[in-house]
Amino acid sequence: MTLKTRNEVVSPASEVGLDEVLFRPILQTGKGFYLTVGALLSVVALGVFAYLYQFRYGLGVTGLNKSVYWGVYITNFVFFVGISHAGTLISAILRISKAEWRRPITRSAEVITVMVLFYGVGSILIDLGRPDRLLNVLRFAHFQSPLLWDVTSITIYLTGSVVYLYLPLIPDLALVRDRIKGPWRHFYAALAIGWRGTERQWHILEKLIAFMAVIIVPIAVSVHTVVSFVFAMTVQPMWHSAIFGPYFVAGAIFSGIAALIVAMAILRKAYHLEDYLKPIHFNNLGILLLVMTLLWFYFTFSEFVTTWYGAEPTHMAVWWAKVGGRYAPQFWTMFITCFVIPFAFLAPTRMRTITGTVIASISVNIGMWLERYLIVVPTLANPRLPYERGTYSGTWVEWSIFAGCFAGFILCYALFTKFFPIVSIWEVREGREFAVHEVEGRIREALPGEGRILPGEEGATS
Repeated sequence: MTLKTRNEVVSPASEVGLDEVLFRPILQTGKGFYLTVGALLSVVALGVFAYLYQFRYGLGVTGLNKSVYWGVYITNFVFFVGISHAGTLISAILRISKAEWRRPITRSAEVITVMVLFYGVGSILIDLGRPDRLLNVLRFAHFQSPLLWDVTSITIYLTGSVVYLYLPLIPDLALVRDRIKGPWRHFYAALAIGWRGTERQWHILEKLIAFMAVIIVPIAVSVHTVVSFVFAMTVQPMWHSAIFGPYFVAGAIFSGIAALIVAMAILRKAYHLEDYLKPIHFNNLGILLLVMTLLWFYFTFSEFVTTWYGAEPTHMAVWWAKVGGRYAPQFWTMFITCFVIPFAFLAPTRMRTITGTVIASISVNIGMWLERYLIVVPTLANPRLPYERGTYSGTWVEWSIFAGCFAGFILCYALFTKFFPIVSIWEVREGREFAVHEVEGRIREALPGEGRILPGEEGATS
C-alpha cells in the first residue's frame, strides 16, 4: 500500500463526504442552536444584572463580611482555573506520549482551557469592590506577594493556552476557508494566515506544536501550584500546609478530566459525532478519572488525618466545622460525589460506559466545587487570631453571578463549535492514513528480536 503525502491526506478534496459531519455545524445552523444560545443568554443577562446591582450598592449586597471576605467568587476562581487543566495537561500529555486515541478529543479539551480561564480571571474582578484598582497589583508590585505570582503565572498560562489552541487549528481553518463561500471566507482566510500545506509549513507547524506541548505542561502545573500558594503562604488554620501544591494540581486534573467527559458527551449528542467520540474514548478517560479519584482520596485522607493527629486547637476548630459542624452537609456531600459515586461507576468495567462515565463526571464536578468552597470558607470563618467567629452564606447576587458565569462559559464554548471544527479534522485524517503504520513501527522497535536477522530469513548465514 502506497501512503499518501500529508497534503493529500488533509486536502479539501480528500475523503469527500467522510468528515462532512464535522463541517455541518459551521455551514448549517439549526433551531436547537438558537434556542440554546437564547436560554444561555437569558442566564448571562441575569448574572450581568446582579453584578451591576452589586457594583452600584457595593459588596454589602453579598454574604461577604469582615470575617469571611472570600466566598462564592473565589471558589469559582479556583474551580475554573482547575477545570482549565483539561486541555493543557490531557491534550499535551497525550500528544507527547503519541496516544492515537487522542485525535478526536484534543481540541474539545483545549477549548475548555482557553474559555474557562477568562471566567476564572473574571471571578477575581467580580470579587473586587473597586475593580478599577486591579491595576494597583502592577503599579505597586511586590514580587514577594503570592497575588502577583498568581497574576504572572495565569497571564503566561492564558497566553500559552491560546497559542496551543491556535496552532493545531490552522490546517482546519484552511479547510473551512476552501469550502465556505461569501464574506466569511475572508475571515477564515485571515486566520489561516496563508496555509497551503507545503512540506515546509507542515515541518514548522509540527515543531511548534511539539514545543508548545512540552512547555505547556510545566506551565499548567505551576499555575495551580501558585493558586494554592495564595492560601498556603498564610498561617491560617488548614491552609498553611506543604501538601496544598500537589493537592491543588491533582484536584485540577481531576475536575478537568470530568469537565472534558461531560463536554464530549454533549458534543457527541448535539452534533451526531458518534463515529468520532466513541465508547473507547470515554472508557480511557474514565480510567484516568478513576486513577484521579483514588489520588484525590489519598490527598484528602492525608490532609485530614495529619490535622486530626496533630490536634492543634485552631486547626481542629476548622476540622470539626467541616466533619461534624456547620459545614458537615457540604463535606459529606463532597466525599460522596468525589469518591463514592465515581468509584462505584468507574471501578467495575461493566459500569464504565458512556452513561456511567458521564454520571461520574457530573458528580465529580459538583464535588470539586464543594471542595473549593470548603477550602475557602470554613477557615475564614474560624481564624487563628482571637477574632469573632464568622458565618457566611451566599446571597441571590452571588448565586446569580455564579449561574451567569457558568452559562457564559457554556455559551462561549457553543459559539466556538459554531465557527470552528470542534474535532481536529486534519489530525483525524492523518491518523487514518499514517497512525496504524507508525504504531506498528513503534511496537516492532520495542519487541525482542525485532531488527535483527533470524536463521531461515532472507540473507541469513548458517
